Amino acid sequence: MDRLQSMRVFVKVAEQGGFARAALLLDLSNAAVTRYIADLENHLGTRLLHRSTRKLSLTDIGREYLKRVRQILAEIDDVEAITSSLSKRPGGTLKLYAQMSFGQFQLPHLLPPYAEAFPDVMLDVTLSDRPADLVEEGFDVGIFNDTQKFGSGMIVRQLGISQVILCASPAYIERFGLPEVPQDLSQHACLGYSFEHLRDHWSLCGPDGAEVSIEVNSRMISNNSDLLKRCAQSGMGIVLRPTFTLGNDLKRRRLLHVLPAYHVQKIAVVLVYPSRRLLSATVRSFVDFIAEKFPQPNTDPWLKK
Repeated sequence: MDRLQSMRVFVKVAEQGGFARAALLLDLSNAAVTRYIADLENHLGTRLLHRSTRKLSLTDIGREYLKRVRQILAEIDDVEAITSSLSKRPGGTLKLYAQMSFGQFQLPHLLPPYAEAFPDVMLDVTLSDRPADLVEEGFDVGIFNDTQKFGSGMIVRQLGISQVILCASPAYIERFGLPEVPQDLSQHACLGYSFEHLRDHWSLCGPDGAEVSIEVNSRMISNNSDLLKRCAQSGMGIVLRPTFTLGNDLKRRRLLHVLPAYHVQKIAVVLVYPSRRLLSATVRSFVDFIAEKFPQPNTDPWLKK
C-alpha cells in the first residue's frame, strides 16, 4: 500500500464528502479511491468513515486522523518545495576537500570568482594531505592528485597534468651558476619535499623519456610547499615544485626554470565527487565552474612560459 497516497485520497474524500467527487479531482476511478480507503482502514485497524447510500461522514477517529494527516501532508509539501527550490538554485553549504599544496596555491584564484558568481553558496573548505573518504566524511567534492585511489562510486575528472620541475632564484644562479646537465645538481644546494625518495636522490626524466638518478646535496627538506618556495626565492638553493604551486613566479622571474628539458615527475590533478544520478545544483555549479577553468585536461595549464 502507498500510505502517503492513501492519506491524500482520504483527505480529498473527507473534504469532498464523497468518493465520486474525490475520484474526479484526483483523476482516479471510483474503485481505486474505494480501494485506497479500504487499505488505509485495514492498515490502521479501524474505521475512518461512516458510509451509507445517502451520506458519508467521519468517525470520531476519522476526524482526529484527518486533522493530523493534514499537518503531515502540509509539512511534506513544504519539505518537497524547499528541496525542489534548493536543487534548482545553487545555495547552502558546499563542503570542499583539497590537498594542501593545490589548495594553498590555486584555490585563492579559483574560489573568489566562484563565490562572486554564486553568492548564495557558503564554502566550507578543508585542506590536508591525508587520504580522505568524501562520502564517509561528508564532503561534496574533492581535489586530489592521482596517487589516491577512488572507488567505482566516484566520478573522477582530470583538470590538468602538473610537472614537478626544478627552480632557483636569479640571485642563486648569479652566485652559484646554472646547472647545464642533471649531474651538475650534485654540486648545488637542493631544497626538497620530505618524501623519503626525494631526500638523497632526485630522479629526472629527460626529453627522450630516459630517467637519470642524481645524488643531491639536500640543504633543506620540508613538508611545507610555501616554506620551500620562499627559501628558494631568497636564494637558498634549487627547489623541486609542482607547477601548480608556482603561480607567476616564472613569468615575473622570481624563480628561474632550471634544466627545463627535464622534470622529476608528472602529477595528474583530478576533481572527484560521489556518483549520483541527480547532483544538487550547488555541487553541479562548482563542478561545471572548475571544469570550465581547465579546458585542456591533458596539458600542464600551470607552466607559464
